Amino acid sequence: MPDRTLTLCTAFDGPRRIASGLLGQVAVAVKACVDGGQAEDVAPSVLVFDDETGRVIDLDLRGTPEDVVARLGGPPEQPEKPRGRGRPRLGVVPREVTLLPRHWEWLGAQPGGASVALRKLVEEARRAETAGERRRLAQERAYRFMAAMAGDAPGYEEALRAMYAENSEAFETHIQPWPEDIREHARKLAQAAFVSEP
Repeated sequence: MPDRTLTLCTAFDGPRRIASGLLGQVAVAVKACVDGGQAEDVAPSVLVFDDETGRVIDLDLRGTPEDVVARLGGPPEQPEKPRGRGRPRLGVVPREVTLLPRHWEWLGAQPGGASVALRKLVEEARRAETAGERRRLAQERAYRFMAAMAGDAPGYEEALRAMYAENSEAFETHIQPWPEDIREHARKLAQAAFVSEP
């Protein structure tokens, strides 16, 4: 299980932003807000959003702040065993890959072999991510956040249409009546939706 404490996120209590940053820190701030009775209503009014995807992150706020953070992390670390001979472990995850014979031949002929060639190809493809792909991801994350936090707000549908039409001026106009924290976060998440390909 991956360590979720390093996920960048933002927490809201109704229209008010509580905290923004790493999930481990935000979870502690959310717990303090809910336990201290500072939340507007009850725990369900508090929502935590993943800044990368716009999805809501469910938190289990039972116990101490340390308990809350511990439930976010991966499995407890095992004591490191003395290393024997052979190649060092690099965090490589073995999985099955199915390719045609000509693909295996080509991979096998590359310097370093098939594994090195595949890793290089994946890294190159990640770097070559297009502005169109970044725009699509920004639209998706902004849509998820806006639907959850401003779905009933005036100008919601118009703001969505403006975002998908890449019209930043119309987007700004339609989000203007929204509460300040929601407006600023929607603007931040949608920023890459208005950057056109060169």
